[in-house]
Amino acid sequence: MTQQALFGLKVLDLTHYIAGPYCTKMMADLGADVIKVEKPGEGDPTRRMGPFPNDESHPEKSLRFLHLNTNKKGITLNLGSLTGQKIVKELVKDVDILVESFRPGVMARWGLDYEMLEKINPKLVMGSISNFGQYGPYRDFKLSDALLYAMGGDMYMTGIPEREPVKIGVDIALYQAGSSAAPAILAAWLGVKRLDAPGQQVDISLQETMESSIDRRKTDLIAYQYCGHQAIRMPMVGAGYPWGVYPSKDGYFDISAGFAWWNRVVAMMGDHTLGEPPWDNPAAQMDAKLKEEFETKWFYPWVLSMTKYEAWQEAQKYAVMSAPVNTTEDLLKDTHLRERNFWVSMEHPVAGQLTYCGGPFRMTETPHQWAPAPLLGEHNKEVYGKLGYTKGDLVLLRQQGVI
Repeated sequence: MTQQALFGLKVLDLTHYIAGPYCTKMMADLGADVIKVEKPGEGDPTRRMGPFPNDESHPEKSLRFLHLNTNKKGITLNLGSLTGQKIVKELVKDVDILVESFRPGVMARWGLDYEMLEKINPKLVMGSISNFGQYGPYRDFKLSDALLYAMGGDMYMTGIPEREPVKIGVDIALYQAGSSAAPAILAAWLGVKRLDAPGQQVDISLQETMESSIDRRKTDLIAYQYCGHQAIRMPMVGAGYPWGVYPSKDGYFDISAGFAWWNRVVAMMGDHTLGEPPWDNPAAQMDAKLKEEFETKWFYPWVLSMTKYEAWQEAQKYAVMSAPVNTTEDLLKDTHLRERNFWVSMEHPVAGQLTYCGGPFRMTETPHQWAPAPLLGEHNKEVYGKLGYTKGDLVLLRQQGVI
């Protein structure tokens, strides 16, 4: 079996919910040996979050948990107990990276903060993911994904000008934080390996991942610094037309055209004679009344005469930027994704055979390998056995509520 890119990297995963587990999932999917620690009897909170296959709520069948924890080993451990804290210190001796996502101060209260753990393992890289970082006036404030989107500035620009700002998507900011944390932590670890440097703590702030996002934030923040320009919510007509989502025979079709691409749009629609005024000049492309006239007389009849894929294929002939608005079923049947083997089928001992998203990139020499998320405490015997704990010890620890 081909070794993976992060083969040999040892990670102790003390994270929960979304941002932290997504960070460690990225490492595990590339071959790192990730040990996920969960609370005895309960496990990660995502085990109780849907969706569930056939709407059957079960801690081993949460599709969110199964997605976020592929390729990891799973153990249970009560971090609030003295014995649990002792075991973490034993595990830390033999890992390269520890990732945690508790509120700032919690790890210190348990005697598991970086200052303590670096004494045990001077080469340890510790990633700490929290709402606002490990210090600062907001350090102890609570957040949700929607609040994070609001504080990051993106919500202010989302929506239509005459209405209140709106939230888009679900958990976008949390996944973004996880995907930002993983390369940051791995870069710190690479510094330890290449430079023979001491370990370090990587402080990841969810708010700051939003501020540094490429989703409009960087350009808008720079624009404000240079000329005091405050970004605003823009009406769709401001982008020209046709622009936006339109209905088709069997769903919706998204198109980004107009302005410089007007001639392509006309050719795509079959060389319609639109007459006066000149539709491709900037004034016409910004005129809401002309937009309505164009859509009503020409564009809606054109797009409603086809399926979303027929409209998309026609648009591709003329290099018009567009896309079908896919459903989940559409994506699972997508020929391009299937040809690239994006979808991965795995058998879970409780949830059964399920299809998962594959990796977003391909490595020719160190390809992804896949294993389903662990059962709660599935690897207790294996992991604790390596630390010298016997079967009898594990029974006693379980009775004491430690594992």
